[in-house]
Amino acid sequence: MNDYAEPLSVRIPADVEQPDKIMYGLTGRQLVLLAATALLAAAVFVAGSSVLPLAVVVGLVFPAVASGLLLALGRRDGMGLDRFVVVALQHFQRNRKLVNASEGVVAPPRWCRVRGRLPEPMRLPVRTTREDGVLELDGGGTAALVRAGTVSFGLRTDAEQASLVGFFGRWLNSLEAPVQILVQARPVDLSELTARVDEAAATLPHPALRQAAEGHAAYLDELSQSRSLLAREVLIVLREPSAGGSGSRGHRGKARDANAAIVARRAAETVRALAGFGISAEQLDAEAALRVLSKAFSPTESRPVPAPDINAAVAARPLVVGP
Repeated sequence: MNDYAEPLSVRIPADVEQPDKIMYGLTGRQLVLLAATALLAAAVFVAGSSVLPLAVVVGLVFPAVASGLLLALGRRDGMGLDRFVVVALQHFQRNRKLVNASEGVVAPPRWCRVRGRLPEPMRLPVRTTREDGVLELDGGGTAALVRAGTVSFGLRTDAEQASLVGFFGRWLNSLEAPVQILVQARPVDLSELTARVDEAAATLPHPALRQAAEGHAAYLDELSQSRSLLAREVLIVLREPSAGGSGSRGHRGKARDANAAIVARRAAETVRALAGFGISAEQLDAEAALRVLSKAFSPTESRPVPAPDINAAVAARPLVVGP
């Protein structure tokens, strides 16, 4: 294969869910908003022009036209302004005081007057975690988590990049159920690692090893104080929706077991498929899945980096130090 041959490239829009343009580069939602704004402005102008001065009628029509144009053409955080306003209203109407009460919040007695709104039960999408790491979802489906590494795409040749894109495209085309790829960066704390390295430095058998360990601890301490460190994690969430239907408890349990087996098999296939990219991946077990879920409640909290056993590492891999 000629590594310098021009690879086959296809342009893919960044926003794959971008709505279709109907007319004049506008979507159907934008056309409906502009038509409603025009009808409202025309109705106000016709009704008010016969009884009010022209300047007053224009003053009444202008805010409606400006609001309609802003809602139809404006965008905020990549979202149409009309949808953003609807989502904002739903956010402010939702009760943000949630408590862990799966049985529901008990109403106070009649003689007790409560000011404000009672808290609502916090309903998590995950019901339980199975021993094999499969998550049972609240809607009856199941999900599995796969932690994946990354590749240096920019350092590959054109032929290697085309091969990687082809592998990834074939994996995407093989999917039969919803899959979410989550790339997140979390702040990390090196203080525990620095303390372990500094503590273990005194127990090393050779002065040169102790000096190297102390220098490395000083470097880690300077690094954590001079920069904001982030740890990147790539998670692939594979879901298997519920088959639906009703039945006895035993029948629903068998259906969940079947869904769990399917999503676990798909997770294993994903790990094997990513190996073709040269990406190391692993399916998370129950303990690792619980750690991922607990981190989701505090994404901005700094997590300490686990410190390795330095003495065991030195014993397992002897180092030859010169004079």
